[in-house]
Amino acid sequence: MGGLAERLRAEVTGPVLEPGDEGFTEELAGFNTAVVHSPALAVGITSEADAVAVVRAAAETGTPVRVLATGHGVPIPVTDGILVTTSRLAGVTVDPDEKVAQINAGCVWADVVTGAAEHGLAPITGASDVVGCIGYTLGGGLGPLARTYGFSSDWARGFRVVTGAGEVVTATATEHPDLFWALRGGKGGFGIVTSMDFGLVELTTLYGGSVFFDAEHIPPVLTAWADWTKTLPEAANSSVVVLRLPPLDFIPEPLRGKTVLTVRFAFVGDVAEGKRLFQPIRDAGTTLIDAVGEMPASDIALIHNDPKDPTASWDRGVMLTGFGSGFVEAFLDAAGPDRQLPLVAIELRHLGGATQRDVPEGSAVGGRGAAGTLMMIGVPDPGLFEQVLPATGDGVLAKLGPWISAETTVNFAGAFAVPGSYRASWPADTFTRLAEVRATYDPEKVFPYGPG
Repeated sequence: MGGLAERLRAEVTGPVLEPGDEGFTEELAGFNTAVVHSPALAVGITSEADAVAVVRAAAETGTPVRVLATGHGVPIPVTDGILVTTSRLAGVTVDPDEKVAQINAGCVWADVVTGAAEHGLAPITGASDVVGCIGYTLGGGLGPLARTYGFSSDWARGFRVVTGAGEVVTATATEHPDLFWALRGGKGGFGIVTSMDFGLVELTTLYGGSVFFDAEHIPPVLTAWADWTKTLPEAANSSVVVLRLPPLDFIPEPLRGKTVLTVRFAFVGDVAEGKRLFQPIRDAGTTLIDAVGEMPASDIALIHNDPKDPTASWDRGVMLTGFGSGFVEAFLDAAGPDRQLPLVAIELRHLGGATQRDVPEGSAVGGRGAAGTLMMIGVPDPGLFEQVLPATGDGVLAKLGPWISAETTVNFAGAFAVPGSYRASWPADTFTRLAEVRATYDPEKVFPYGPG
């Protein structure tokens, strides 16, 4: 790679690093510290021109290219080719009249939330505000307001892309519409997305937050939640999580060392109506902490309150057909408070509503037919990642088989570790069409994607 490295150092403004160079490891550090990348080259692009130079050099030399932003969505190590990092492509520009944010590839959702809030606007984000906007949106994206506003990718209005031929194209509903369709949910293998135009909504406050219940209340509250989801309007969004928390000082004292259930809620509308809708959950058990109330829309990340600091992580997710008869009993048998499991969190999200309606132009998102999701987060001990946690996940899913959807969505498919999860991430016709779009914009397969 010496010749390629020298060429790129002459053509690229950002750093071009080889293994052993100072800063190589730091350049490739992502959110999941258990994933350590070792490509032949790391290139930190600072502009669209840098991206073009990298792709053209890679195409001419038959070198594969992959992209790293925050590393939340890169569950397996990159061990060859060029790994492009986009963190230096910072900056968000908000057009309050058009209600659109131009988001550069290095941005995280906190950047967009802050910029939009200054104009009384909000993006339809993910649950965590430290996740990279582009990679998340390319996979669809299910955030705390999904039932009300749909997949996050439904709000993408356009992309700037460096294709496998090293050409810069703008993909919108009217310009390169096939690529625009694919980028709204098709995830990877199309090029380097350098920026995205993203629609915003008028939203300044929510009725939302989370409540926590002790272990003894988990069965009745979970039962109440499953029944309650059947009656909620689209303006109401919720999820539940069984948390097995260690006795550490940074955890709030009422929760420290306990197995608890948290119910999260986000209602877009009148505060009094939100309070009325949420009352059945408050009535279902005695709360340890009740932090549901009126809140600024800019504080939406507090609803899930996901970790912000990099850590070793293992997860496995599936989509569900619903929470109907027998589900709660099976879930408690598989993962209830009486079970000793090396899982710190087991989450259920309620979907439906706007998630089940495609955008007028159509999109590549998979999983629109699902009624919910299940996500398992393992104890952050890499010694458990290879065998113990996969076996635990298999055991939980085996007991929930009747409710597991045949389809999934790619952001929940992780490293495609579950057999068949790659194809199941999209309907069959979408999967075929995505392959055709990849072949059109990256015929030489500069950007490898998928298992194998």
